Amino acid sequence: MQKIIILIVTFIFLFPMMARAGDPLNQGAALNLQRCIEIALEKHPSIKASAGAIKAYESKVGQAKANYYPQLNLTSSLQRIDPHYSTDIIIGITLFDFGKTSSQVDIQDLNVDASRADYEDVRAQIVLNVKNAYYNLLQTERNREVAVDTMKQFQQHLDQANAFFHIGTKPKFDVTKAEVDLGNARLNVLKAENAESAARIILKNAMGIPENADFAIVDNLFFQKSDLQLNDVLNTAYANRPDLRSVIAKRQATEKSIDLAKKGYYPTLTGSAGYRFSGTDFPLDNEWNAGATLSFPIFTGLSTKYQVDEARANLEILKANEDSMRQGIQLDVQQAYLNVQDTAQQISMSEMTVIQAKENYELASGRYRTGVGNPIEVADATITLNNARANLNTALYNYKMAQAALEKSIGAKP
Repeated sequence: MQKIIILIVTFIFLFPMMARAGDPLNQGAALNLQRCIEIALEKHPSIKASAGAIKAYESKVGQAKANYYPQLNLTSSLQRIDPHYSTDIIIGITLFDFGKTSSQVDIQDLNVDASRADYEDVRAQIVLNVKNAYYNLLQTERNREVAVDTMKQFQQHLDQANAFFHIGTKPKFDVTKAEVDLGNARLNVLKAENAESAARIILKNAMGIPENADFAIVDNLFFQKSDLQLNDVLNTAYANRPDLRSVIAKRQATEKSIDLAKKGYYPTLTGSAGYRFSGTDFPLDNEWNAGATLSFPIFTGLSTKYQVDEARANLEILKANEDSMRQGIQLDVQQAYLNVQDTAQQISMSEMTVIQAKENYELASGRYRTGVGNPIEVADATITLNNARANLNTALYNYKMAQAALEKSIGAKP
């Protein structure tokens, strides 16, 4: 028995530590893009706010359905001057209202659909923001590596210049030029490190965890050609875009609201039953009653007419918004699709430029090592090479972001 108690106590103390160890944010394991997205969809406050909006609209559905059920009321009164006490228990129910309640329920159901579509749109925007921040951090990490490599290359060049100067084969100018180039390279490393730190903060903010400790991410900044066709992505966008589904649901709700407003011209039939206790002395007298009431709106100051007019005007607005949304989707998809194609070509060109810049750097460095080159030639080749590497990083980032924008434009699920 004592061993069992020890095991239980050990488990109680070790389980929180094991749980924390399994959390990649706590143990410092590298997070991939999918994990960053999952954390954002769990932690970001915009998600919580949008989920709260869904619950609010679901509550309105319940409020609309309340008219289907009986209403029970209890009233009591006591007169002080002429002592008289009475208590009434009254139950009332709408027997027939020409579909007003059902229309209200339908409208609120459609509003719930719209709020859910808005929720999906918020999720899609958060996913896009995380991807943007994730790829931007990868780009800054690679650019920092380029800056560090540049600094190392200029350090090697300075060492060579010093060696040549000491044996008298190169002038002091070569050493001074190499020192200046190395100083600028160190400054660029500092700038690259600051850019990386800022990018990391942006990613944590996009994930909804701005106060969390720093963590590593998996490098997936590589080229993977997309084979999507324009017609296919357009059709997918019209079917899946949550913002379009939201506008459609709101338009349908407004169509229902016209019918609801027109029902203001029709009567309402209600039923009621009650039980009364009253009198001046106890025991009180009691009685019950039951009846039905038909309420017919003879004249309401034209309020029903104006409600119908308002609903029709709102419907025209939403129809126009829907048309505008469809045009905007077509433009978004086409632009995103073309950006994917364009950035893919930029990667091919940037890769070729890096290869050529490497050859040029090796030639310039080789010439200087053999004593026939000059420091300006080496510096230019070094800067050209590492600018080409940075441009390739930018091209890869642009391609990844073009893909992410295309996925959002077609309503792809995260």
